[in-house]
Amino acid sequence: MTAVRSFFSRARARARARAHAQPRGFAALAAAGLLPAQAMAQGLPSMEAPSRGEGDGLLTTLQNYLFDFGALGGLILATVAFLIVAIAAIATFNEARVRGEWSKFGVVVVVGVVLIIAIIWLATKASEIL
Repeated sequence: MTAVRSFFSRARARARARAHAQPRGFAALAAAGLLPAQAMAQGLPSMEAPSRGEGDGLLTTLQNYLFDFGALGGLILATVAFLIVAIAAIATFNEARVRGEWSKFGVVVVVGVVLIIAIIWLATKASEIL
C-alpha cells in the first residue's frame, strides 16, 4: 500500500514540475509561426475553384464555395436519412420475424423509400435554387 502511495506522490510531483516548466516544443512552434507561408506550402496542390467558377471578386467566389458546401450538406442529409431508414427497416424486420407481423415491416420499407426519394428530390431542387 505504501508503494502505491509513493508512486502517486512521485507522479504528482513530476506533474507539478512539468506544469511550471516551459514546454519543450514552444520554441519549435514559435519558429514555425515565423516561417513564411510560401515556404510551408511548397509541394502542396493548388486549391480547386468552386463548381460555379471563381467569379469576379472575393464575394462571388465565397458565394460559390458556400453553394458547394450547401450541396455537400444536402448529400450528407440524404446519407443520414438513408442510414436511419436502413436501421429502422432492419429493426422492424427482426421484430416481424419474431412476431410474424410482416405488414408493419412493409409499411416501414415503403415509407422509408418514399422518404429517401423525397429527400433526394428536395436536395436536387435546393441545389438548383441556390
